[in-house]
Amino acid sequence: QLQFVESGGGLVQPGGSLRLSCAASGFTLDHFAIGWFRQAPGKEREAVSCISNGGGSNYIDSVKGRFTISRDNAKNTVYLQMNSLKPDDTAQYFCALPGIQALCAHPDLIRSGNYWGQGTQVTVSS
Repeated sequence: QLQFVESGGGLVQPGGSLRLSCAASGFTLDHFAIGWFRQAPGKEREAVSCISNGGGSNYIDSVKGRFTISRDNAKNTVYLQMNSLKPDDTAQYFCALPGIQALCAHPDLIRSGNYWGQGTQVTVSS
C-alpha cells in the first residue's frame, strides 16, 4: 500500500531548527503535490505547507519565512526545513497527499489528506 514515513522531529529550544523528512513508499511521489500538516493537542489539524509536483512551495502565513518545503524526487522524499521555531510550532507533524491536489497553492484551504504517515513530534520548549 502507499505509505509515508515521517522523521526528523525532536525537542528544540525556541529559535532552533529541525529538518523533517517524509519518505514515500509504494508509489513515486514526483507526480503529486505533497503537504505537511500538524496537529497540536487540543487543536485541529492544519496544513502548514505544500509543494507542488513542479516544486512550487506554499505556506500558511504563520510559517512563511521560517519554514522551507522541498522535495528530492530521486529519493522519493519531501522535506520541511523549520527555522526560528516557536513554542506555537509544537505539534505532531504529518505529511500526506492533499485531498484536493489543486489546493496545494493555498495550504490554508486544505482540509483533508490521504495516505497519512504516523507523524513525527516537534516540541519547541525552553
